[in-house]
Amino acid sequence: MSRDIRTDAEVLASWQRNAAPWIAAVRGGEIASRRLVTDAAVLDAVLACAPRSVIDLGCGEGWLALALARRGVAVTGVDAVPELVEAARAAGLADCRLLTYEQVAQGALPCRADAVVCNFSLIGATCVDDLLHAVPALLEPQGTLVVQTLHPLMACGDESYIDGWRAGSWAGFSRAFRDAPPWYFRTLESWTALLDMSGFDLRSLREPLDPRSGKPASVLFMAQRRA
Repeated sequence: MSRDIRTDAEVLASWQRNAAPWIAAVRGGEIASRRLVTDAAVLDAVLACAPRSVIDLGCGEGWLALALARRGVAVTGVDAVPELVEAARAAGLADCRLLTYEQVAQGALPCRADAVVCNFSLIGATCVDDLLHAVPALLEPQGTLVVQTLHPLMACGDESYIDGWRAGSWAGFSRAFRDAPPWYFRTLESWTALLDMSGFDLRSLREPLDPRSGKPASVLFMAQRRA
């Protein structure tokens, strides 16, 4: 447990150091997989739920929350990095809150929504487990959780296909990025088991394809809060 807590803290510290180049990369369209595949995939998945309200956990600089707000959805953004929260607010996201996943898991977000979305924001171990166990309380009855993350089969590389911490990398990003955060690898079986244990029924598993390679650019889970 102590190793998980320490490494989860390392993830947050790295994102705090890299907030400025991340904002520039997203707003400058520098990430090809996002332009080609994953941004549209998660936006379409959330809109398919026809939500009136959404909580975006790990909203970053706010692009997804703002895209939903432009379509008439009431959005609450949540992030633990002050610079990202400030950027989202400056871009027009009225309800953006500075909270860690640990704080959310402890009940510091007193609101509910029709959908909760986590877009490439579930990187850690213990903090992610605790957060997902708390998400049902953030959802209206029959509400939906949408999670987009790295596809385990694509992200595994040459390492063993087992859960565990992996070294991070900013390969393909600008030189402004430094000290890539570690991340916790989960198999498809582990992801589905975690959703089940957190009180969700998996309704859909999508694998958005990268048109350049014909391989999955991500995996996208849509899970309904269990009655």
